[in-house]
Amino acid sequence: MRNTNKVPFTPLLKRHKFIFDLLKNSTDAYLYCTDVKTRTTMISPNIVRDFDFPAEVVTNLNDYWLPLVHPHDRPAYSAMINSILEKHTVHEFALEYRLKTKKGDYVWIRGRGRLGLSRDGEPELFAGIITRMAGRNQADEVTGLLNKYRFEHGLRMALRTSGITGEGGAIIFVGLDNFKFVNETANRIVGDEFLRRVAAIIENILPPMLTLYKMDGDVFAVIYPEANETVVGEFFNDLQRSLAQPIEISGRPYFCTASAGTVFYPDSGKDYLILQKYAEAALDMAKKGGKNNNCLFNKEVYNRWLRSIALRDSLFESVESNCAGFELYFQPQVNAKNQELVGAEALLRWFNAKGKMVAPMEIIPTLEETKLILPVGKWIFEEAVKVCRKWRRINENFKVSVNMSYDQVKDSSFREYVINCLNRWQVPPEAVVLELTESRIVADWHFVNREFDEFRRLGIKIAMDDFGTGYSSLAMLKNLSCDIVKIDRAFVREIEISDFDLLLVKYAVDLCHRKGMRTCIEGVEEESAYRLLADKVGADYIQGYLFGRPEAVGSFEEKFLR
Repeated sequence: MRNTNKVPFTPLLKRHKFIFDLLKNSTDAYLYCTDVKTRTTMISPNIVRDFDFPAEVVTNLNDYWLPLVHPHDRPAYSAMINSILEKHTVHEFALEYRLKTKKGDYVWIRGRGRLGLSRDGEPELFAGIITRMAGRNQADEVTGLLNKYRFEHGLRMALRTSGITGEGGAIIFVGLDNFKFVNETANRIVGDEFLRRVAAIIENILPPMLTLYKMDGDVFAVIYPEANETVVGEFFNDLQRSLAQPIEISGRPYFCTASAGTVFYPDSGKDYLILQKYAEAALDMAKKGGKNNNCLFNKEVYNRWLRSIALRDSLFESVESNCAGFELYFQPQVNAKNQELVGAEALLRWFNAKGKMVAPMEIIPTLEETKLILPVGKWIFEEAVKVCRKWRRINENFKVSVNMSYDQVKDSSFREYVINCLNRWQVPPEAVVLELTESRIVADWHFVNREFDEFRRLGIKIAMDDFGTGYSSLAMLKNLSCDIVKIDRAFVREIEISDFDLLLVKYAVDLCHRKGMRTCIEGVEEESAYRLLADKVGADYIQGYLFGRPEAVGSFEEKFLR
């Protein structure tokens, strides 16, 4: 139990009280002065005001102070105080840690102190100053963690230490996967609380002596001295296990995985800005590589990252130049019963400045990440409508399918653009099918269905693309208002030798038919597979190399419309 009796000043403290009073009345910082021999400390009134202290003079300050130090910061704090007051091996210190206020909140503080010696060289007085690290240049407002500016300071210190000791370590950037969907499905307040919970999870699996930093957005950072690949791997495995459980906020569970990028110092560099850039590159590649994994930096990873940055810049230039370099290819879709051409899917292709086609799997994610998919999506729609108008003069029932991203669904201007475009080119709405790619998480089914119902009222058909891959296909089928379901090619490859795949596709087709929807099977390459799908499965439409590869406009006309 704490002793709340009034503690008298010692002669040593009395001698210094006049100066102490002058200082405490001239600064907002917290001050303290300790008689080392008696362990009596005088503290400034603002410490009593802001923290849980009984008076301005106390004995054994650490009995009051240590319980207020954040549990993760106590080992470093205790080691420092012990070195000063017990072992007298450190005469001056500077330490940053978290302290609990009277309100119960943790705030970051920076403590500085110095041990004064008597004329005989014995420890006599320990005095110092404590300042709050509030504000933009110190702590993150949401999580309370030290921010990117303090990370840079910490990294410079780690590199300096590494240069002296010869020991290196790891810099780990942790980014949350699909965190934006937490904000979209809830609100910013829930998103902030989610970040705080994740920060606590990461701190819980870190060794006590390490500091977790909050960078921009949903990215956290760790400087891990003496860590090797094994240590980093164990840390990331612990993180994956910890995030496997849902984080419950206000009675609702939220799921999120994390990706990480790791760079080792000084092997990969000795400049903190270069190392930070390498860690960012590794994290970016981890996300591009499928997420929920840790990417270790190397030159190959960095060169791929640089190429992705160059690709992004080139795509911006193309869009600014009225989508120069973009072209639409068309893949035929046929009636499964009689193999008659019913339409085609418009597929985006992009040619770089050297005239080389870049794989769609490279450009589509980049367009979505940069939101360039919004202007490019409008260009795609108009080009597809123009071509459809031309081809309907040859085949009056011809339909064109156009891919639409979730970002386009959320774009309030897209539906009006579609209407104006159809009117401008005098193409009937029933000639168009909009395909939503199923590999994206849909945050708000009510909103999406409301938007789709508006398109359907116009006469435009809605298709669900890539059914069977990505996120919860049955949930998509249950919740999405659509007219056509496109079953992914993954279920067609082995349909002739896998009874499971055959039954799965058959049940999916039957289920769609029961709900009044038609089906299109993608990726059909063999005549025997087509026969199964047409005769036993009962598919409505077929799309695949068996009936035609994606072709440029002129080539498509030559092969399929003459």
